[in-house]
Amino acid sequence: MKKKITLIFVPLFLLLLALHSFSQQSEVQPVEFKKISDRLYEIVGGRGANGGAYIGDNAVLIIDAKMDKKSVDQVIAGIKKITDHPIKYLVNTHSDGDHVRGNQYFPETVTFISHENCRKELFHPGRDGTPSEWNTPELAPFLPSLTFRDKMDVHLGTKRVELWYFGIGHTTGDTVIYFPEEKTAFIGDQIFLTRPQIIHSYKGGNSFEHVKTLAKMLDTLDAERFCSGHSEIADQEAIRNHIYQMKKQQEKVKALIEKGKSLEEIKSEFEENEARLIESIYNEIKSSKG
Repeated sequence: MKKKITLIFVPLFLLLLALHSFSQQSEVQPVEFKKISDRLYEIVGGRGANGGAYIGDNAVLIIDAKMDKKSVDQVIAGIKKITDHPIKYLVNTHSDGDHVRGNQYFPETVTFISHENCRKELFHPGRDGTPSEWNTPELAPFLPSLTFRDKMDVHLGTKRVELWYFGIGHTTGDTVIYFPEEKTAFIGDQIFLTRPQIIHSYKGGNSFEHVKTLAKMLDTLDAERFCSGHSEIADQEAIRNHIYQMKKQQEKVKALIEKGKSLEEIKSEFEENEARLIESIYNEIKSSKG
C-alpha cells in the first residue's frame, strides 16, 4: 500500500513543482523608473509597454498608461517618490491596448492627449472584429480630450515638451514625444529592435510609410536617444539600421512577387516570426498595383 501511495504522490509533487516554477517565470516584473535626467525617466516593468515620465516645474507628464490598475498604482507611487507635483497630462503614443488601457486607472483630473487619428482608432473594432471597449460610456473620461494634427507643445512652467506627428507607420496615429533639453524622443511602437516590426494594417498602418515616417523623424529632431515601447533605448544608428532592414525585406518581397510567388511561398523565404510583417508588405505591394 505504501508503494502505491508513493507512485501517486511523486508525479503530483513534480507537477506542482513545475507549475510553481512556471508561475515564477511568468510573474510580471514590478514597475521601475530608469533615470535619463533629473527630470526625465523611462518607466519599464508592470503589465504593458514601456513608457515615461517628465517632471516639469509645476506638474508631471506621463507617456503611455500600462494595462492594469496594479501597474498604474505602481507608476503613481513611483512619481510620488520623485516629486510632489501632480500628474497633469498623459500622452498616449498610439491606440494599442498595452499603451492605453491603463488610462482608466489614472485620476480623472489627468488630461489625456493623443494624435487625432489615435483617438479615432480607439473606437475601431479589434483585429478579430471585437467591438472596442472604448465605446463604453464609463470610459469616456479617460479618452484623449486634447488632440493635435502635426505638432503641439505642452508647457510645464518654463519647460516645453514637443509632440510631433511624422506620418503613418505602425498605426495612423503614432505620436513622438520629444524633450529638447535631454535630446530624447519617446516613439512608442515605431521600432522593434529584438523582433520583427509590427505594422497594424487593420488600423491603417503601412510599412512603406513607416520607413518614410522614421526618416522624417531623424531629419527633423536633434535626438540622440529613442525610447520605445518594447526595446532598449536606441540611438540614431539603430534607427537607420532598422530602416535599412525594413527596406531589404520590402525589396525581397517585391522581387518574389515579380517572380510570380504566392504569399505562402514568399513567407517560406523568411523566418517564421516575420510572417505577419511579410504579409503586410505583400498586401501593400499588391494593393499599390491595383
